[in-house]
Order: sequence, then structure tokens, then C-alpha cells
Amino acid sequence: MTSVSIDSARAHLLGSEFRRSYGWLTGAMQRLVGSRHDAEDLAASAFTELAQVDDIAEVRQPRALLTTIGRRLTWEFWRRRDLERDYLAQLALTPDHWHASTEDVCMAVEELVRIDAALAGLSARAREAFILSQYEELGYAEIAARLGVSVSMVRKYIAQALLACCGNA
Repeated sequence: MTSVSIDSARAHLLGSEFRRSYGWLTGAMQRLVGSRHDAEDLAASAFTELAQVDDIAEVRQPRALLTTIGRRLTWEFWRRRDLERDYLAQLALTPDHWHASTEDVCMAVEELVRIDAALAGLSARAREAFILSQYEELGYAEIAARLGVSVSMVRKYIAQALLACCGNA
């Protein structure tokens, strides 16, 4: 098969699956997130990821794959919403003389989402050590005491976290 015919077959397969499953997937996502608009965004993102599969013809159960992708995207959606809600709650506690612009809030939430994603692959203790260091400004000895580990272990945790954050920059 030539590259053109492969691309044509791929487009046909994706188009037919989109026509067959988009409404179904949107409905399933709406039951999870409660909003038609958010569900449409999640379904479109799931199809975008499906389109990025190298050999789409090898996907035997596209709906099952779309369901898996959709659930992961929904989890990311909820996590982002929770981070944004927590950030806005903390922002509301700041002194009245300081007000962040909408752009600043969006940029901060984006950065929190990036940090959260970078730290997701670390152990719970490494994440906690990083948060205690960076956001509660505790020293390594204080973190070690709180976590019940050695100071050298705290150094390792912080190094792992910083490496994860730098790797996702």
C-alpha cells in the first residue's frame, strides 16, 4: 500500500468511528462530568488521541480504547478543576490589597497543573517532601522529622521532584 492509500484508509476508519461513536462517547462523558460542553471537549480530545495511534487498523475495539482514553481525560479534568478550586480558595485568603488578574490566575493554575503532572510519578513521600520544602518553606531537617526519614532521604526526595519538574518544563 502506498502512503496516500494508507492515509486515506486511516482517515476513512477514523471518520466512520467518529460518526459511529462521538455521540455515544459524549453522552458517557456527560454522565461523568455533568456538563454537555465539557463532555464534548473531552470526547473531542479522546478522538484526537485515538487519531494519534500509530497503527489505527490494529485497534480491535475502538470504543473500548475511547472509553479508556475518556476516563483518563476525565480524571485529568477533575484533577485540574480541584487544583483550580484550591488555588482560588487560597487566593481568596490573601490580603485585600492584592488582586490577581484573570491572566495571572490562569497562568498560575496552568503551572500548578504542570507541577502536579510532573510529581504524579513520584512516591507519596517524595511529593510531600517537595511540597513541604517549596510551599511550606520547611528545612530538610524539619521535613525529615515530619516524614520520619533521614535528612539524606529528604535530599533524595527533593532531587527526584526537581528532576521530574525540570524534565517536564
